[in-house]
Amino acid sequence: MTTTKQHILDVHNFRYACKQFDPTKEVSKEDFDTILEVGRLSPTSFGLEAYKILVLQDKELRCKIYPHAWGAQKSLEGASHIVVFLANKQADLRWGSDHMEHILRDIKQLPDDVYGFYQGAYTNFGENDFKTYESERATFDWACKQTYIVMANMLTAAAELGIDTCPIEGFVPAELNRILGDEAGLFDTNHYGISVMASFGYRAEEPHRGKARRPMDEVVLWK
Repeated sequence: MTTTKQHILDVHNFRYACKQFDPTKEVSKEDFDTILEVGRLSPTSFGLEAYKILVLQDKELRCKIYPHAWGAQKSLEGASHIVVFLANKQADLRWGSDHMEHILRDIKQLPDDVYGFYQGAYTNFGENDFKTYESERATFDWACKQTYIVMANMLTAAAELGIDTCPIEGFVPAELNRILGDEAGLFDTNHYGISVMASFGYRAEEPHRGKARRPMDEVVLWK
């Protein structure tokens, strides 16, 4: 079936930051697997996949993070799926790290000449161009940008399937890293930190207003 331009716009008009989810409705495994696959297929800088996706369905852990996730509380009460996006830290994003070697050698299976090109380009990128090696924070912030690409694609895929979502930054990273990482052991906080969250489910109410966005001539510059 051919996708029309209007269909694309309709999908994006359907999507909004859902604040009230219906707890009686659950996203099917088939649909959610599709959303996860879209995330997995998403682009990342240098193709380094500097992220992991944590699907947090455990009710006890949801309760533990609830006081420290003010922007997620409505989602935690009713959304079908809660996703926590983890970004790699500098230990994994220095040239020669286990993560880098796994991606370039095992996943991409780069030949030696291309591997050498990557080494020069990536080192220059980190030290000079984007200065992602400048500090732990600079590296982590760059990795977090990759998670937002993944999340955005997953939100759009969900909208295509008629599933509601809410991207979430309203939480205390240090507390969630402690609870989910250090205490629950779901990830190693020396290598990963929480970047952003998102919820998936079905709306319990309609949006209270239409899309409010700047007009095109305020957004786009042409030269």
